[in-house]
Amino acid sequence: MVVGDAEHFPYRSSKYITEFFEDCDLDFVHAGETRQVWAAERIEEVLAMPRATPSVMPDAFIRIIRRLLDKGDAEGDDADRIKALAALNIMLAREGWAAFYDENGLGQLRHIATNTIAQTANPHRPFTPSEIERRDQLLSYLCKCSEDELIEDVLLPLFRQLGFHRITAAGHKDKALEYGKDVWMKYTLPTLHVLYFGIQAKKGKLDSSGVSTANVAEIHNQVTMMLGHEIFDPELSRRVLVDHAFIVAGGEITKQARNWIGNKLDASKRSQVMFMDREDILNLFVVNNLPLPKGALPAVTQAWDDLDDDLPF
Repeated sequence: MVVGDAEHFPYRSSKYITEFFEDCDLDFVHAGETRQVWAAERIEEVLAMPRATPSVMPDAFIRIIRRLLDKGDAEGDDADRIKALAALNIMLAREGWAAFYDENGLGQLRHIATNTIAQTANPHRPFTPSEIERRDQLLSYLCKCSEDELIEDVLLPLFRQLGFHRITAAGHKDKALEYGKDVWMKYTLPTLHVLYFGIQAKKGKLDSSGVSTANVAEIHNQVTMMLGHEIFDPELSRRVLVDHAFIVAGGEITKQARNWIGNKLDASKRSQVMFMDREDILNLFVVNNLPLPKGALPAVTQAWDDLDDDLPF
């Protein structure tokens, strides 16, 4: 497909094969070798490059996939490149991957087993107009949703997409047994070591002067309880301690609140606590192209004028 000997992909001579890899920010120069063999060897080199986790491909390979699916290379009757995409996916599916076009027409790669996008999205990049619209819809939802809806509809899909697994939410019926955590989950490092995470989520703003459930002193107590209490991992059939705690808020986490918790925790526990506020949730949710919760979607109304005048009886 890279050299263009496959149907639905443009033929590339030696010069244009080199240009293809240059477009992918790779310093590979074709010098007359057998085109298919040479290209296969270069792709083997790319696949051997470092990757963050087994479900994340090397960045260079993602660039190759995106360049292969560039809609400017449409051939014949395949103007939208659907046939090229289908041919590519036959090959990728054997290795557990699937390519697709995102809403901006950019080629992406998805790990089928974990349903994660193959490249870590940058939450600080500029957003497209459609992404800004989705972000605003999610923002409106975060302002009105309950704490349980924040967890079930937003945080659980987000952390699954980010590569966490065995995500378990306490829920109302287990609140008495949650021991300071609303959710626990684990993350497998490239070395196959496993880290355990607990999440303490609050719907609104966290500051250092509240007296309600958003009181940062209450959060501190729950985080301390979380880090000191064991959880049962059914996959290992043993109890383990939480390695890190996420404090997640559907509103702002003020600098005063962060400092207050940091001062209350001893040095060993301070490094175990991470914060995620509304801005982090919005940016990560949008750049990972997750579907919005049903409550965030605009209501669909049908005008009376659109209805049939003829009754069905």
